Amino acid sequence: MRVSNNITNVAILANPKAGGGKAMLVANWLSSQLVLLKISNTIYSNEWPLALNETHYSDCWIIGGDGTINYFINKYPNCKLSLALFNGGTGNDFAWKLYGDGNLKARFNQVINANPKLIDAGIVNEKLYINCMGVGFDGEVIQSMSAIRFLGGYFGYLLAVIIKIIGFKEPNLLIQTGDEIMHNKYLLALIVNSSRAGGSFFIAPNAEINDGALDMVLCEALPVWKRLIYLPKIKAGKHMHLPIVKHRLGKEFKINCEVEMPIQIDGELIFAKEINITVLAQQFYFRY
Repeated sequence: MRVSNNITNVAILANPKAGGGKAMLVANWLSSQLVLLKISNTIYSNEWPLALNETHYSDCWIIGGDGTINYFINKYPNCKLSLALFNGGTGNDFAWKLYGDGNLKARFNQVINANPKLIDAGIVNEKLYINCMGVGFDGEVIQSMSAIRFLGGYFGYLLAVIIKIIGFKEPNLLIQTGDEIMHNKYLLALIVNSSRAGGSFFIAPNAEINDGALDMVLCEALPVWKRLIYLPKIKAGKHMHLPIVKHRLGKEFKINCEVEMPIQIDGELIFAKEINITVLAQQFYFRY
């Protein structure tokens, strides 16, 4: 096996709660494979290091889902190590964007032979995100998932979407990007770095993670019966041409809500009334 010649010492960061313990199994397997290649490595699980010493480690491999990578980038916002992401959680949308649907062995081989590339991130009200953020409907879906966590990531998310699609009331949002101002009721208001969220919803199917911009996708207010018709189209990424959908590329966005709203950030939840979003171009190195 050819190994990228600048991988010398790997910090393996696992979320021990992710995937019902699956993350630790993945961590141990990765460590054993690195040992076979005579590459030094250290596993961190319950306690991650206060800082990642770039003079000691060449790489950091993170094991978990979208929530774990979100935790990582906010804990180490200025990390310049070469990063890799291995599935270990319930939501693995960003990992899919990087690596597709390959198994663990294929992912390992892909990472070990890849040179690091710079990718973008976003920041919303001083909190970093790397995959997706959504206001209103998206936030309420995540908020309601706490009651159905036993179903797991994808099925829990899908059930929460179906429940909310029936009872959700679209908020009035004032949105500004560049010189354009939009004021309307919106079913969906998402500003994303990557293309997929919720396990398999292709929110912005053509989004790129290294273009120096974020993709805003808006869907205007719809009656319940139309929401049910359009949901499969949104899931498949076949909604971008619809007249009810607006798509913009931008570097900065501002959203003003009439009341404090739930905001989904990489599957995590915050609340705000005034929302400021900015792209962080070329923020992190990833091997993919």
